[in-house]
Amino acid sequence: MKNKNVLQAIKFALFSTSAGIIQVVSFTVMNELIVPNLNIQNEALLKILNAEYGVCYLVALTLSVLWNFTFNRRYTFRSDCNIPVAMAKVAGFYLVFTPVSVILGEMASGKGVNEYIILGLTMASNFVLEYLFCKFVVYRNQEDTIDKK
Repeated sequence: MKNKNVLQAIKFALFSTSAGIIQVVSFTVMNELIVPNLNIQNEALLKILNAEYGVCYLVALTLSVLWNFTFNRRYTFRSDCNIPVAMAKVAGFYLVFTPVSVILGEMASGKGVNEYIILGLTMASNFVLEYLFCKFVVYRNQEDTIDKK
């Protein structure tokens, strides 16, 4: 049992690392190339995009979460659970995590903290919290249920 949990944590870390790469690359593309070069005429959209960290972070986080959920469900937790229900649970996690991390990120960014330091700290806390949430909430009693065909 102990070896299974260690292997599971290693798999989660590897898939999370790949999701982290997707998050960093997409954040960088948004932060360095797309948002600074937008010529926005719509005042409401301009106000939203003025908070550049939050917009870049949200796009990058969404891509990362979709990637991570897909691979961890199949290969880490080996669960054939109801996918919409599992995704709704993960969405619930992010309904709490995302606003808190965006608000704290915007506050830190406004205080002059480098956006990549903020991103790294946010990703580290996301890694630990998401693993615990998946293990004990999303896939609780539903691990290793994929048929070996």
